[in-house]
Amino acid sequence: QVQLVESGGGLVQAGGSLRLSCAASGRIFKAYNMGWFRQAPGKEREFVAAVTYSGARTYYADSVKGRFSVSRDNAKNTVYLQMNSLKPEDTAVYYCAADRLALQSSYAYWGQGTQVTVSS
Repeated sequence: QVQLVESGGGLVQAGGSLRLSCAASGRIFKAYNMGWFRQAPGKEREFVAAVTYSGARTYYADSVKGRFSVSRDNAKNTVYLQMNSLKPEDTAVYYCAADRLALQSSYAYWGQGTQVTVSS
C-alpha cells in the first residue's frame, strides 16, 4: 500500500512558476514509477508527466514539454513537478500517482490532488 499527499498548489499569474510536491509513505517508494496527472473542470483526467522508479527516465505530455520538469528524491520519498511559464489552460487539479509498472496510464495509487489556478 502506498499513500500519497500532494502539496504546493495555489494561484499564480500566467507566466509564473509553481513547484508541486508529492510525499509518499512506505519504505519501497524507490520501487515505484511516479506520475503526475491533471483534471480541469468538465474535462477528463490527463497525463502530465512521469518518472521511472530510479529517476533515470522522464516522460511528458506534449502540452507541457519544455515548461514542466518532473524529478524525484528517493531518500525523501518525494516526487516533484516544477511548472514554469504557466498558462491559464494549465488550471486544474493535479494528482500524483504511483505504480510498479505504469508510466502514462493505469496507476494503482493516487493522491487526493492539489488545485493549481493560473490567472490571465
